[in-house]
Amino acid sequence: MRFVKECWPFVLPFALLAPGLFALGHPWWALVCLLLALGMLLFFRHPRRHYSGPNGVILASGEGVVTAVDTIEDPELGPGEVQRIVTFLSVFNVHVQQVPCTGKVIRCLRRDGRKRAAFHPDIDRDNASHLTVIKRPGGDLIGVRQIVGLIARRVVCHLAEGQEVERGALLGVIKFGSRVDLLFPTDYRVLVAKGDKVTNGLTPMAEAPSEGSASA
Repeated sequence: MRFVKECWPFVLPFALLAPGLFALGHPWWALVCLLLALGMLLFFRHPRRHYSGPNGVILASGEGVVTAVDTIEDPELGPGEVQRIVTFLSVFNVHVQQVPCTGKVIRCLRRDGRKRAAFHPDIDRDNASHLTVIKRPGGDLIGVRQIVGLIARRVVCHLAEGQEVERGALLGVIKFGSRVDLLFPTDYRVLVAKGDKVTNGLTPMAEAPSEGSASA
């Protein structure tokens, strides 16, 4: 299994402390440190996943539970209404986010803000976040907003404006869970419902009109 590079500042201190504690005659504390190192490592796991379905399918960027499916206005994405799927990431989910569609990154917006608990419905307006906007080959705009929460303290995005990206590629990571919002045009067909469990880079979330039969 792969792990993203952001894990090492969290994993290495515990992993290096464990042998020292064991040598000093504290085997139980050494075991605790080893378990903490393993837990931190699992937070940043990056499983190998591949989806070979139609090009018009937009995949989940985050792993977790869908807590809302609605329509909003988001000026940071563009004018007019867009559909939104909100995914809540617990500490047990994969914290890596993946690119939901093939296209070109046209906007990367980092916003400072609060660190309220992710279960509040309006944290997308208040909390620190990062919005990545991808322009699909046909011109449609797809947005992924990574949002910090009470425990998550930082969002990392690996993409840059002007970069060409493939569906399923690494987008970034939220350190210790929180929330990922997927934004897409209103004429797309939503494929999930509130309460569904979704897997990043694998679960179809929405489908573009008239593209369902296109090959990947």
